Amino acid sequence: MDERKEGQRGKPQGAPKKPRKASPRYLENAALHYLKRYSATVSQLKRVLMRKVDRSLRFHGGDRAEALGWVDALAEKLIRNGLINDQAYAGQKAWSLRASGRSARVIAQKLRMKGVAADVVQQKLAEATAEVSEEAAARIWARKKRLGPFRRDEKTRQEHRQKDLAALARAGFSFSTAKKVVDGAPE
Repeated sequence: MDERKEGQRGKPQGAPKKPRKASPRYLENAALHYLKRYSATVSQLKRVLMRKVDRSLRFHGGDRAEALGWVDALAEKLIRNGLINDQAYAGQKAWSLRASGRSARVIAQKLRMKGVAADVVQQKLAEATAEVSEEAAARIWARKKRLGPFRRDEKTRQEHRQKDLAALARAGFSFSTAKKVVDGAPE
């Protein structure tokens, strides 16, 4: 016998929710709801919608190819209406990551993982680097992580030099940039 308490609608609490049947209207509503909450690329949005479709197909059955057509058509509609724009997303994300002290390597990797085209990544990364150089970004990162000249205790600075260089290397900065920051004076 099931010992779970019943919820408001007569279903046991804690039971998995039944997915809605995928339809063009449902997918459009889901996409708009997602875009209200998150900035996304076309690729990200398609992944989110296809997860919903796959969940629905496992439960209700149906044709995945037809649902894939719905998702593609919806993505085109959202692009036409300006609700998703990979160029704008990449520009905003590259600038934000650069201003928070991320290296060019990390920024490029994050944008590629989000499905942004390589040429757009390079263009937006160049624009962000024009505003904040690689060395300035490394300084921001070192200050946030209290590395090198930003250590609280000046005495331990030399003892931790190798660890600080390694931390900046793991953050995607080149050895020469890391060395300039770690061996430099705080600004």
